[in-house]
Amino acid sequence: MPDLPPYIVRTVLGLVLGFALGFVARRGRFCTLGAIEDAVYGRDPRRLQAWMLAAAVAIAGVHALEITGHLDLSRSIYTGARIEWGGAVIGGLLFGLGMALVGTCGFGTLLRLGGGDLKSLVTFFVMAFTAMATMRGMTGLLRVYSIEPLSYQMAGSISQRIPDLLGLAGSTALLMSFVIAAAIGIVACKNGFLRSGWPAITGVAIGIIIVLGWWATGSAGFDPFDTRRVESFSFVAPLGETLLYVMLASGLRPDFPVGAVLGVLLGAFLAARSAGQFRWEAPDDAREMKRHLLGAVLMGFGGIAALGCTIGQGITGVSTLAAGSFLAIASILAGARFGLYLLVER
Repeated sequence: MPDLPPYIVRTVLGLVLGFALGFVARRGRFCTLGAIEDAVYGRDPRRLQAWMLAAAVAIAGVHALEITGHLDLSRSIYTGARIEWGGAVIGGLLFGLGMALVGTCGFGTLLRLGGGDLKSLVTFFVMAFTAMATMRGMTGLLRVYSIEPLSYQMAGSISQRIPDLLGLAGSTALLMSFVIAAAIGIVACKNGFLRSGWPAITGVAIGIIIVLGWWATGSAGFDPFDTRRVESFSFVAPLGETLLYVMLASGLRPDFPVGAVLGVLLGAFLAARSAGQFRWEAPDDAREMKRHLLGAVLMGFGGIAALGCTIGQGITGVSTLAAGSFLAIASILAGARFGLYLLVER
């Protein structure tokens, strides 16, 4: 049996791992905006702790892959010497505000769509369209001329990973990486969180799946002759890539992001059906639909400017310990909190 082309391997692994991610996240109610709402308004930090635990597991797992030679993080979009702080801050704030308007992020949109939410179908199309336009179309001009110049280029070949910025190298840098992962994990596990059942299981499982996503593109499906960057899960640009592939499949070939998006949809659908939660749901009124449309546009533009979303930067990017990823997720959380203030407290 001939070997499969690497892009087929990556696509299949993206589909399988995406299915697992969608199923676990839907069953475990994993949602970054929901975690903020629970912590702020319900005084219940468990979903936020699950999100932090997922990040801690991902950091440890990604650096374990690096130690064993199964991943070269220098080939990712996160670790370069250029810190695009303007995109991280402005894009992150816009994404977070859009997330509050919609009620979830790009990943959550797929989870809701898998449960029959037709509002999420509209959000998916608008967000995917805006993401592609911001990467390659008319709104991309706005991004290139207004946001991309807001960056800091570090001298030499140093990366923006936190151990490198601290001047650490070799085994000392790796030790620092595991120390950071342990610190985040300890904070996540406060107040007996590990005994919470599904929230703790969900956090650990999602962290492992993010690590396996890195392994899928950086080792199992890695092609040394391909210029494509290694990556794991993210849900802004991949929505646009999936929509483009569905429309132009004869002229394109799929890859990990397309498989991941389709896999998450299938996993969320099975989780919803098996739990008796699947039901068709339409917008309540025109006002709600307008809010979803505006939020989807903000997430599509902001997510591309910030190089990711709550998953793409918040867990996948943070797992590399890139300074830009921490800046981006902090901005996303701030934008989401401001959006909730406008919608709930005002």
